[in-house]
Amino acid sequence: MELRSVDELMDLLHACRGAWDTPAGGGRPVDLHDHALQTAALLRRSRPADKELQVAGLVHGIGQLLRAGDHAGHPARAADAVRPLLGERVSCLVRLHREGWENGPVMGEVMEDVLVLRQAQEAARTAGLDAGVLEDWRTVLELVSARHTQLRTVD
Repeated sequence: MELRSVDELMDLLHACRGAWDTPAGGGRPVDLHDHALQTAALLRRSRPADKELQVAGLVHGIGQLLRAGDHAGHPARAADAVRPLLGERVSCLVRLHREGWENGPVMGEVMEDVLVLRQAQEAARTAGLDAGVLEDWRTVLELVSARHTQLRTVD
């Protein structure tokens, strides 16, 4: 599945409410919707200018909805789904957020960004943390999507 509009992505993110994720090493399960909002909010605080990193945090778990039960393959599914809409960098960060080091060498800034994303994702498991509402992210998603579309037309 490839996402072609911010509306499609917003629908998928809304569908995360009530879907649960259990961390690979065990731990407390989290609602994917709350987890996405918390991850993005933590990234907004730590990297306020990096909209693509924030968006990667918001969408990193959607692959679990695209094929339920295939936990191991969800980063690649999510990355493939968001690439046409949000671009290569967001897709790369989403793909590498779980198993990045095993998928081959990741260098420089990308490695640092993946580490920051992972740290936020691991910290975003706090029950009751107010991370805002999904609709607050529509403008950021539209901005990243428009930027990607502009770059694609220039190339």
